[in-house]
Amino acid sequence: MDFEKLSDRLKGFLQSAQTLAVREGNPQITPEHLLKVLLDDPEGLVSGLISRAGGNAKEALQKTEAALAKLPKVSGSGATQPHMTPALSRVLDQAEQIATKAGDSFVTVERALQALAMTREGDAARILADAGVTPQSLNAAINDLRKGRTADSASAEQSYDALKRYTRDFTEAAAKGELDPVIGRDEEIRRTIQVLSRRTKNNPVLIGEPGVGKTAIVEGLAHRIVQGDVPESLKDKKVLSLDMGSLIAGAKYRGEFEERLKSVLSEIQAAGGQIILFIDEMHTLVGAGKADGAMDASNLLKPALARGELHCVGATTLDEYRKHVEKDAALARRFQPVYVSEPSVEDTISILRGLKEKYELHHGVRISDAALVTAAVLSNRYITDRF
Repeated sequence: MDFEKLSDRLKGFLQSAQTLAVREGNPQITPEHLLKVLLDDPEGLVSGLISRAGGNAKEALQKTEAALAKLPKVSGSGATQPHMTPALSRVLDQAEQIATKAGDSFVTVERALQALAMTREGDAARILADAGVTPQSLNAAINDLRKGRTADSASAEQSYDALKRYTRDFTEAAAKGELDPVIGRDEEIRRTIQVLSRRTKNNPVLIGEPGVGKTAIVEGLAHRIVQGDVPESLKDKKVLSLDMGSLIAGAKYRGEFEERLKSVLSEIQAAGGQIILFIDEMHTLVGAGKADGAMDASNLLKPALARGELHCVGATTLDEYRKHVEKDAALARRFQPVYVSEPSVEDTISILRGLKEKYELHHGVRISDAALVTAAVLSNRYITDRF
């Protein structure tokens, strides 16, 4: 078994299995130790796969813990650093064979789980079978998770369920009542819907000063989609907000950020046009992830936007749009500007009246109508540097 072929996460799990064996006083690291740390993973990759395969992850964890409790323990002066059993070595060899057959360059966590389900030694395969997992159902679950992608890098697991990991679903939040109601802004929402409904050049970019309510317009769009108050072409679509912070965070190696973004884009393309991607602070894409001679994120978006595979709504300020986006003519050409101005005093009063109930509930106070009107009038008169 070539350990250089193991993915970073699988190496980490093997290290955790060794730590578990030391903690429990077991002289050997068995397949059951590996299964236990895989099931304990807080990110839930293996638990999710078992659920997708029709199994019960909780039952598998309980039975694994029971099997580990029966293993021999050594303490005191006789205790040494635990070593890997031949059974675990054979599991890793089998995982490598499965990965090679599937066209993977690296052995990932899910291939190790497949090998554990197929091993004839120890209790791991029996535990998984008792929990309702078969090698065939596991293979189908892995294919469903990967969506045709192969593991071509040591950080391949980072690209699984990329939409869940790196985006927030506005339509789901609107359906659950987690978003504030959007009052007014009908003209801007209508204009955004109009641009989104076009056959080509259908990517609006909301341009306005910080704080005028650009994100609120996208939330208003999500509300309308949930209520069905949109043209036929936008019905049942999802509005997902891209979390640039999560996308960039922890991308240590060159190309890792681009790989994450590519996995997000490929999942959007696989959804067959049912997803509208909202990119707040769109100007951060120009230069994001850039190193000497490297592509920036906007160059990954351009082909998908040009082919119409990516439906996108951007948001940025006028200054940032001029400074970053307009300079990149190819990117600017693919977006249609929708200008968002500061709401008038009358609009602000109607917005505050619509939100009043939520704020009263939150603060446990009653807000008089005169207070709302005065707040809007005085803010407009004296607070000139904020919107």
